[in-house]
Amino acid sequence: MMNHKKYVKQYYMPPVRCMKWAEKDSVEKAPIWCSVDLRDGNQALVIPMSLEQKIEFFKLLVQIGFKEIEVGFPAASETEYEFVRALIEQDLIPSDVTIQVLTQAREHIIRKTFEAVKGAPRAIIHVYNSTSVSQREQVFRKSKEEILDIAVEGAALLKKLADETEGNFLFEYSPESFTGTEPEYALEVCNAVLDVWKPTPDKKAIINLPVTVEHSMPHVYASQIEYMCENMKYRENVIVSLHPHNDRGCGVADSEMGLLAGADRIEGTLFGNGERTGNVDIITLAMNMYAQGVNPELDFTDMPDICERYEKYTGMKVDERSPYSGALVFAAFSGSHQDAIAKGMKWIEEKDPDHWTVPYLPIDPTDVGRNYDADVIRINSQSGKGGVGYILETKYGLNLPPKMREAMGYAAKAVSDHTHKELMPEEIFELFKTTFENVKKPYSVVSVHFQQTGPITTQVTSSCNGRVITTEASGNGRLDAVSNALKKAYNLQYKLVTYSEHALEQSSSSRAIAYVGIQKPDGSLSWGAGIDCDIIKASIDALVTAINNR
Repeated sequence: MMNHKKYVKQYYMPPVRCMKWAEKDSVEKAPIWCSVDLRDGNQALVIPMSLEQKIEFFKLLVQIGFKEIEVGFPAASETEYEFVRALIEQDLIPSDVTIQVLTQAREHIIRKTFEAVKGAPRAIIHVYNSTSVSQREQVFRKSKEEILDIAVEGAALLKKLADETEGNFLFEYSPESFTGTEPEYALEVCNAVLDVWKPTPDKKAIINLPVTVEHSMPHVYASQIEYMCENMKYRENVIVSLHPHNDRGCGVADSEMGLLAGADRIEGTLFGNGERTGNVDIITLAMNMYAQGVNPELDFTDMPDICERYEKYTGMKVDERSPYSGALVFAAFSGSHQDAIAKGMKWIEEKDPDHWTVPYLPIDPTDVGRNYDADVIRINSQSGKGGVGYILETKYGLNLPPKMREAMGYAAKAVSDHTHKELMPEEIFELFKTTFENVKKPYSVVSVHFQQTGPITTQVTSSCNGRVITTEASGNGRLDAVSNALKKAYNLQYKLVTYSEHALEQSSSSRAIAYVGIQKPDGSLSWGAGIDCDIIKASIDALVTAINNR
């Protein structure tokens, strides 16, 4: 039996009220992005990436636009060490990209780390030690003073070795398990580290405040960040960084609120890969900004390619519902959603507005390399006239009358419901042709002759079940005359209520399509379509199909 009483709050509010972040309604500019895919993400894989895979992934991250990339924990394994050396020795690091390496605040690990980054054109040495109440009490069994000393000694060794090692180095400190640490104590430790480094405008320090484990709602984290930002020493020379994990599923919210609270930088991964429930998903964060008119300064214009390469390198799968990147995130199966999207797309086409406002689509799918036909309107048993009509119009140039769209929608729903599968655009087009185009049984028209002068009169030769009949009739138009002749020949009861036509190709010799709707005695409608270079023949074929579909 579940026992909720064994759980208590493991987080701490700041000693003073910190809620200025709540007065803001959006992030106004992109933060400094740091990808930790190659370290935090890699260590969470069942089978870590090989050296070759890591190099290819590094190139992908550079292509996307990351300027800071954490490339490993070089003291942890030989593969990690070799990867860092390969990047430096093979000159694979672009001049505008800074690599980052992680180390515990332990002397032998710090020394090994500096060996790995020797000669780096620009590298961030990221040192950490855990500061939370549970870690202090249960893991290290040390006092606050002893934990602070570990941080200070590690910071001092970084400064010493940076002066002694070839390369260009910046410093980062994380009070690991920050969210389980008393904010005033976390501030004391961070300030002690900064007193060692004494950051300057030309050589800023990074203080990273990680959500190592999510313990609270996002507004608590935002208040903790605001407290740290407002009380940190050397603040103008400090880059405040966030590293949210996703244990409560709030990693994105933690990050966005943390940025509102004053943070400058985000560490995360593509698609949220990482230990347990993962890191914050940088794609979601960046695209959230993009959807509100903020340039994220990362390039996700070919999301399908990014997904494919990520899956290839990591062995992980991008969930179909992963925001912005999943295969189905722009897909609409619901009939009402499809109808609204189709109308919204039409409105955008007609009005050409400055801003994107299509219902159900927070961004234009083509901005991330998705295709309207293949990725947006998807047809299954839940779909309706709007989606089916949109597919036929945009992909095949068929502009069905509204009521005929409804009939075609029901036809598609019936097939999908029976087969228990999604219908592809080509299947929908084939269904339209077999159901509504040039259906010739049981009735068919063999020949039609119109009188050239006087009232519109026609002589129609038709057949039904092998019996051929020739009938004359008049009407208020050619199609009406043919309709009257067929009614007369077979004693048919219906009213011709809908007729429309349009060209299928833009040329002088283009074929035309005609749509005909007839109303049966019970009030229901029957539909047909005809395609021919001669619009009169197309109209007659559509009428015959509608009669045959009664």
